Amino acid sequence: MFQNIGEMLTLFWRTLKSAGITWRQRRKIADQLFDIGNASLLMACILSLFIGGVLALQTGPMLVERGLASVIGGIVGMSMCKELAPVMMAILIAGRIGSAMAAEIGSMRVYQEIDALQTMNINPIHYLVVPRVAAISIALPALVIFAILTGWLGGALVCAFNNEISLSFQGYFNNLKDVVGMGDVLNGIFKSFVFSLIIGVVSCHQGLTTIGGPRGIGRSVTKAVVNSIVLILILDYFLTRSLLYLE
Repeated sequence: MFQNIGEMLTLFWRTLKSAGITWRQRRKIADQLFDIGNASLLMACILSLFIGGVLALQTGPMLVERGLASVIGGIVGMSMCKELAPVMMAILIAGRIGSAMAAEIGSMRVYQEIDALQTMNINPIHYLVVPRVAAISIALPALVIFAILTGWLGGALVCAFNNEISLSFQGYFNNLKDVVGMGDVLNGIFKSFVFSLIIGVVSCHQGLTTIGGPRGIGRSVTKAVVNSIVLILILDYFLTRSLLYLE
């Protein structure tokens, strides 16, 4: 475990040192951005729409019984932008994109394509890791913004059309506007940026260390997804505590 952590930190540091060449690889970054957005945007919107709806459906009737129906918008808005949207989108991207990164780089390692790159004096970190980490660090915060907005809309639809709540769109969004500020939205975007770095580094590391043929590729994909999700949930706690101190 400690060896893997050290290798991932080393890979992250080497990726940061190579960040200056990302402009020369903008075409590769654009291709990766298109793949990530094309594969995940629709699913992210559907997922966040129903998360916001379920959150309003669960909390709305209890708040109505206590005469607090007007605060549903603030609860849904704050929950989506500070916690649910960044964490759920990060888990989604770890499952869809992180696994694809690990499989693609792992297959290149198994079939000696990375050795061929090194033979041609091409740095695998520059060529393979930097574009993927840069693309996912842009794509995940953008997806989180879509998820936050869609989650708010899902909560508003449930409140407006559920007879147990019967809260108008205007009342819902007025309370959301009073409770949720730009700092809360930036909180979730910052979390998603940190999570994107975790997914990118962990997935690329697992791909680069793949051994054992096709079975090894499967193991690397599984490790990439599981390790990313575990690190996301652990780091989410510490990020939340740190950001609470800054408020």
